[in-house]
Parts: sequence; C-alpha cells; structure tokens
Amino acid sequence: MSGHSKWAQIKRQKGANDAKRGQLFTKLGREIMVAAREGGGDPDANFRLRLAVQRARAENMPMENIERAIKRATGGADGAVLEEIVYEGYGPGGAAIMVEAMTDNRNRTVSEIRNVFTRNGGSLGESGCVAWLFEPRGVISIDASGTDPDELALIAIDAGAEDVKTDGDTVEVYTSPAELEAVRDELRERKINVVAAESSMIPKSTLALDEAEALKTLKLMDRLEELDDVQRVYTNVDFSEDLLERYA
Repeated sequence: MSGHSKWAQIKRQKGANDAKRGQLFTKLGREIMVAAREGGGDPDANFRLRLAVQRARAENMPMENIERAIKRATGGADGAVLEEIVYEGYGPGGAAIMVEAMTDNRNRTVSEIRNVFTRNGGSLGESGCVAWLFEPRGVISIDASGTDPDELALIAIDAGAEDVKTDGDTVEVYTSPAELEAVRDELRERKINVVAAESSMIPKSTLALDEAEALKTLKLMDRLEELDDVQRVYTNVDFSEDLLERYA
C-alpha cells in the first residue's frame, strides 16, 4: 500500500483520541462551507458536500455545527470567503509534498507553510513542481476483519473499482473521482464495512527513504497538518508499516 493509505489509517486512529477535536471540527466545517458555496447547500444534489458531511458525521461532528456551516456558506451572511490553494514542495530526501489549504488570508498561509517546510528539512517549491507526480483518485477504505480480503477485492472490482490493494485487515479500493460515490454505495449495498471514502491525490510511483529521512518526512507532514489552514497533506513516500506504528 502507498504511504498515503497507511498514513491516512494512522491519522484516523490517532484522531479517535485526539485532544484537538476543535481544530478537526474547524477543518471539517471549512470543507463543508467551500463545498456548499461551490455546489449549493443540498447534499443530495452536491456530491462534494455529501462527502464532506459524511466525513464530519463519521468524526462525530454535531449536526448543528454542520448545518451552521452550510447556512454560512449559502446565506451570504457573516464569515470570510475561503480560498482553496494547493502548495507544493520537497521534504527530506527529496520527498514530494502536496498541501491542500483553505484560507481567508493567502499571505498568512503561505508564510506559515514555508516556515514549517524550512524548520523541518524541506523547502516550499513553485506551483507544478511535484503535482505531476500525483493523480486524483477516489479512495475507499474497507475493514476486512473476519472476512477474506481477496474475496472483498473481487467484490470491489465487480462493483467498479479500478484497483484494489490489500494490507492485513484493510482493503484500499481505488476509483476514478467520478465513480467514487457509485462504487462506495455498491459496496455498502453488499454489506461491506466501508470505513472511509474520500477524493484524494495518489502518487503515480512511490519513493523509498532511509529510516532517518522517512521519520523527518513524517514529522514535516504532521507539522503541516497542525496548521489551521491546512486541510490535507500528500506525499509520494512509501512508509513501512513498522515505521508508521513506531512514529504514531
């Protein structure tokens, strides 16, 4: 499995007991607002909003917070206009790093991100410097505990998956962004335990680093994700399971 998938699993596990729930809810609320402003406030007619709401509910975000974010986005009321920006750079050992941010102050955000890169052995690059190493995909995580992962993989392919990767009790299903919802719904109809479904950026190929550089890259990603304006961080590094568990 790619570094993305393993790191996403670790982050979900850490988030279950994360003391910074307020920061998580703020980021989820921003995603909901941007999705609602972009495609309207009806989740049934706005797939991006529907995914954002489902992710928020999976993280136990109160429904009143979700509804408030949608109203702020669609009512033209208070609240700054959020801008979506993607930053690109390099981590220790030449790791490619992509950072998705939502901000009401571009200058503040780029300054904070550049500072984190510099302090953690990386460098902020120009737009396009690493984007070509990634491609947009839908990613569905399945809990395969107590079931045959190979059988789940066959079911996922039958449901329309483009690729399936198995790692222990987890099956990662990859789709085109446009087919993400259809494949997820088909899996759920077949009583498959879908843990998460999201649009993501997946590396076309992965990079192996030595342990010291890999640990520094993980620290850099963690520090970036701690920034309020940062929504997601991607890398092309293929972290080992043992390294991720020790770091977490």
